Amino acid sequence: MKQRFTKIAAILLAGVMMCGCAENNSGSGAETSTAVTEEAAAPVIDRGEMRGLDAKSLVSEMKTGWNLGNSLDAIGADETSWGNPVTTQEMIDAVKAQGFDVLRVPVTWGNHMGEAPDYTVEPEWMERVAEVVDYGIADGMYVIINIHHEPDTWLLPQSESMDEVVPQLTALWQQIAERFADYGDHLVFEGMNEPRVKGIPEEWTGGTEDGRACVNKLNRVFYDTVRATGGNNAQRLLLISTYAQQVTMDAFRDFDTDYDEYTGVALHAYTPYSFTYHNGESWELFKWDGSEKKSIEAVFKMMDKYVLSKDIPVIITEYGSVTKTIPDEMIYNNDEVVKWVNDYLSVAKEYGVPCVWWDNNQYYSGNEHFGIFNRSELTWYSPKVADAIIANYQKQ
Repeated sequence: MKQRFTKIAAILLAGVMMCGCAENNSGSGAETSTAVTEEAAAPVIDRGEMRGLDAKSLVSEMKTGWNLGNSLDAIGADETSWGNPVTTQEMIDAVKAQGFDVLRVPVTWGNHMGEAPDYTVEPEWMERVAEVVDYGIADGMYVIINIHHEPDTWLLPQSESMDEVVPQLTALWQQIAERFADYGDHLVFEGMNEPRVKGIPEEWTGGTEDGRACVNKLNRVFYDTVRATGGNNAQRLLLISTYAQQVTMDAFRDFDTDYDEYTGVALHAYTPYSFTYHNGESWELFKWDGSEKKSIEAVFKMMDKYVLSKDIPVIITEYGSVTKTIPDEMIYNNDEVVKWVNDYLSVAKEYGVPCVWWDNNQYYSGNEHFGIFNRSELTWYSPKVADAIIANYQKQ
């Protein structure tokens, strides 16, 4: 963005100033001096290589992840539109230092795209996304980028919208694929985030027959578009999804998983909803006694039946539980969330499914308190929860 001075821009500016001094002192040509100084000052990032690993092998290397939520996916002028600070390398360093090895960078593109037929992404926005991706790549993390809040506007999986949706989805993924074509296999593309028609009765239960058919078609558009760009993208891990990324019988009904060996499935599972969300219902749970662990087990059994049993890997690209105040006790339920994390991740590990915590940086305020990392202070709101997540992957 124009108002943002990134590290790279600052370094280049410093390089230009240094070149001016060199020219005055030595009389050397400014053009040659500037080019050399800028080239020397630009950071060198090893973007890795494609090792020819199929999706199952690559996913097996991943342990546990963290979402940079409510930042680049914020609908507005830039990543600060929903109140979060500008993302920095230091933030991602702190997440990596905690022990997370997967970074998901949700991105909303609609406000930064031109009109039909080209749907050109603003160059400044594309480069900002690349800069944040590089933060994770520089730390040796796996990085997942997606298209996030598009179902709020143009990405509607319904037959009457497909003539408009398909060209825009194609144009968007072609531009993303071409921009990141030289990245190695630590960069992963997730085709859509919770593709659905909002407000219908079937929104979160698995969609209608038409909706599911449209999601299958859009998954295929994503896959074909990226693969057609060739090069590293011919073997890049691509993640398709069910309707709204739900784990239900209806969501898996007619779900097309017939793709190449470099394709996996991205699902979301905030399970059980009675504990993971604050909804104000009489059946809401504030404490975790383990009696609902069976609901977690049921979710993973369903994933196994419809996906994992076909040798197709799954990544839970969003999971988590909000921090709640326990009624009558007036204390946060962090200790209860730790118990839930231990049960949830123990089951996930049994099935070989990496899980990526949804963190929106909301802890003391906001509507959904999924935040565990304080991006302004570079500390952990819930160190117990963060430690529990990592501890589960340190167990043999």
